[in-house]
Amino acid sequence: MHNESFTTEEIAKALKVSKLTVYDLIKKGELQAFRVGRQMRVDAKELENYKSRGQEVKIAQGAKPKTTDSETVRQVVISGQDSSLDILARQIEAKSDDFRPLRSYGGSLDSLIAMYLGKTDVVSTHLLDGDTLQYNIPYIRKLLVSQSFVVIHMLQREAGLYVAKGNPHGFQSWKDLAKPGIKLINRERGAGARVLLDEQLRLNGIPRNLVSGYEDIQTSHLGVASVIANGRSDVGVGIAQSAKVASIDFIPLMTESYDLVILKKEDNIQLINIVSEILNHNEFQEELRSLGYGVEKTGEILYEQ
Repeated sequence: MHNESFTTEEIAKALKVSKLTVYDLIKKGELQAFRVGRQMRVDAKELENYKSRGQEVKIAQGAKPKTTDSETVRQVVISGQDSSLDILARQIEAKSDDFRPLRSYGGSLDSLIAMYLGKTDVVSTHLLDGDTLQYNIPYIRKLLVSQSFVVIHMLQREAGLYVAKGNPHGFQSWKDLAKPGIKLINRERGAGARVLLDEQLRLNGIPRNLVSGYEDIQTSHLGVASVIANGRSDVGVGIAQSAKVASIDFIPLMTESYDLVILKKEDNIQLINIVSEILNHNEFQEELRSLGYGVEKTGEILYEQ
């Protein structure tokens, strides 16, 4: 239909990227949008034009038809939900004719298990070990016990509690999850935010069965933030960026280490090199910084086995 338009959420689904990436495209002028009340919308024609421009760029960059098995582009699956992974995928595709990035949106634990089963190539994790207060490496070592791998730091981000505007229940710490009369909205099993919540409940001696809403699930940070914004729950766990999109308040309680894992094997040497090159490039780090992420150690190798 000529006058058809789409919300940013619908655009995100159509392009198979995060909603934050759509906002970033609009901010940069790569996707033209208009406002209806408080809602941003994009014309159907503009969406088609954007897709066409993307195809033209690929052709202009010299994409060549592959005619033999030896020339076949390798598909690499990048697993995780943060919008920074969409940026990484675009950079890999722009810098190399040898890889075709595919995005998977699994949680940290599920993604590591998928890597163990040979189903993913680059995995992002933000898993807190409550006993050591160390991120990621304790989990990776246990789940990939028989594998050789490298852990590369991607970014730091603030994690904490999503609450309604004005913080009406006065949340200040993890202990406040035990307050009577409050309702939680949780993440799915395997998500880093779910692991963070479970570890904090354990460390603070709060039984899960006493937390109303513990079994109510959303499968993304933005989904949790939206439930809080709509008043259907009082508190959830997530990252600062999605709180801004949903226009709710955010109580920062942790600085997360968001890291990448790649198996060390012969056919991954080029992949490890190109990912490391991208992460250490100033342009990539500036893009992460503009989204509110910490990049002081971006590109640093944290662990090898």
